Amino acid sequence: MKEPMISVEAALARVLAAATPTGAEEVALAHAFGRTLAAPIVAGRTQPPFANSAMDGYALRSREGQAGAKLRVVGESAAGRAFEGEIGAGEAVRIFTGAPMPHGADSVVVQEETRRDGEFVTLEAAAPVGDNVRTVGIDFHEGEPLLQAGRRLSPRDVALIAAANCPVATVRRKPRVAILATGDELRAPGESLGPAQIVASNNVFVAGLAQAEGAEAIDLGIAPDRPRALAERISAARAARADVLVTLGGASVGEYDLVQQALTDAGMQLGFWRIAMRPGKPLMFGRIGEMLALGLPGNPTSSAVCGLLFLSPLLRALLGDPQAGADASEDARLSVDLPANGARQDYMRARIVHDSGGWVAAPMASQDSSLVRTLAEADGLIVRAPHAAAARAGDRCHVLRFAQLGG
Repeated sequence: MKEPMISVEAALARVLAAATPTGAEEVALAHAFGRTLAAPIVAGRTQPPFANSAMDGYALRSREGQAGAKLRVVGESAAGRAFEGEIGAGEAVRIFTGAPMPHGADSVVVQEETRRDGEFVTLEAAAPVGDNVRTVGIDFHEGEPLLQAGRRLSPRDVALIAAANCPVATVRRKPRVAILATGDELRAPGESLGPAQIVASNNVFVAGLAQAEGAEAIDLGIAPDRPRALAERISAARAARADVLVTLGGASVGEYDLVQQALTDAGMQLGFWRIAMRPGKPLMFGRIGEMLALGLPGNPTSSAVCGLLFLSPLLRALLGDPQAGADASEDARLSVDLPANGARQDYMRARIVHDSGGWVAAPMASQDSSLVRTLAEADGLIVRAPHAAAARAGDRCHVLRFAQLGG
């Protein structure tokens, strides 16, 4: 008796529960972009460490900063070259953006609101206390937490780490994803093709998806439908210390679908097989020692949808992302009528555009799971729950936009 299909939610929960974050390593900031923090970033200095001017102008004592006041300019303060004295009564200091505030000054009048005449400057506008002055620590203070563990570092984040005087970041080791395409019918792009052969594309998609999520992709090539060939590639994945082995194809129930048996022979503990979803029903998940195994279907759309829904969250979990399993769906409205759905959760490739009322979704004309072009031209997926009732154009629906999924 076959094990019943499990729900998408239950399958994802099992995948995420099996993920143990990778170890930590230190990297220089030049190599930190796109990496995921394994430890928080704490400011190593106060920023700015001194009060400075936010504008080019004149620093002065605010109590003498009335419109019409005439002050004697006694010096200059520039970035990296501070005025060493102290401002006295009736005095001002020429100051430039970012330059330290002179002792005794508590305001800056912008140069456009002054008239300079030799060693004197006349104010055309008042300069109240604190005007155009950046105070000490207005950005952050030494010892203050700035970024939390689990954050994927953007260029803005790396700039913040640098400003905090931290030369390195402690990040998660990149998960290693071994990718094995299977099937006698497959050939690599550019190779000669026989009459019953096609070009492999799923492995390219998975490699790109893995790299987009901050993982390292390991290409195990294409294995023919032979138990020995599959066993050799699985051994190669373990030798490469892969964190995840992704197999492509051979996970269904045909006579040449040998992957599950090969994984079982290699010691896999099966977590689940067969999910109540369309496309992607024969998805398989298990563990071989420390290596997780994710068996994706062979059809391009099935493989891509399963990769986006399961591999991406798995890699984020391995990188310590606390939101790895967060729901990325968004509200939209249908542009066409849809019939009632069957027993499996449906993921329909769709055009998704934005108008004044929000997102609008239109399913692609064909939902055949073998169509690579249709997948490339779609903007995302319409998600329909099992046994969803028929829907009319204008009804609300849920969508997963590829731009939000990394695909």
